[in-house]
Formats: sequence, C-alpha cells, structure tokens
Amino acid sequence: MRLLAAAGAYAGAVFAVGFLLGIARGLWLAPRLGARRAELLELPFMLLASLAAASLLIPRLLPAASMTDRLLTGALSLTLMLAAELALVRPLRGMSLRAYLRARDPVAAEGYYLCLLAFALMPLAL
Repeated sequence: MRLLAAAGAYAGAVFAVGFLLGIARGLWLAPRLGARRAELLELPFMLLASLAAASLLIPRLLPAASMTDRLLTGALSLTLMLAAELALVRPLRGMSLRAYLRARDPVAAEGYYLCLLAFALMPLAL
C-alpha cells in the first residue's frame, strides 16, 4: 500500500507540472515556435520536475526502501502517469487514442519516451 501511495504522489506531482506546461506549450509556445520545438523545449522542465518530485517525495514516503521497492514505485508511477494522460486525450483534445499516437511528432515523441523512462527510473536513481 505504501508503494502505491508513493507512486500516486510522485505521478500526481509530475503530472500536474506536465499539465500546466502542456497548457503553456499549446497556448503560447507551439503557435510561435512550432509543435516540435515547443515539445522539445518542455522536456528539460519535465525532467527537472521528475527529479524534484522524486527527491522530495520518495525519501519521505519510502524511507529505507529497497531497490526493488524503488523500481516498483517507478513502474507504478509510469503506469499511473500514462493512464492519466491517455484518459484525458479524448475529453481535452477530442482525439481517439490511435489519432493521438499517430499525430505525435516523431522527433519529439522519442524525447518524450526517453523522458518517461527517466521518470520511471528516477526513484531508483536516488
């Protein structure tokens, strides 16, 4: 239960930052810089958000956790993060999941997937 609570807190904190950055990207950056540049510009901020959230939350919620517990927390966090993102695709963007995945810029998508991997491994890396 403590792993799920830690994973939920970590995923929720980073998702909230991503949600706010996504609004800024969509409203201000993408129209000026283009979608690819705007998404790539957002990635370092998401990595910093992941690092900050993991540094603040994981030691507090999982003190003296094993490497396995930290890895499981990262995997659960990733699952929760993706579930939340994919659940909001249709209501917020009016797109099917298939259309959403096809519409992603291939260069920015690779950076996004690497950022997700770093997000999942961040609890272990601390």
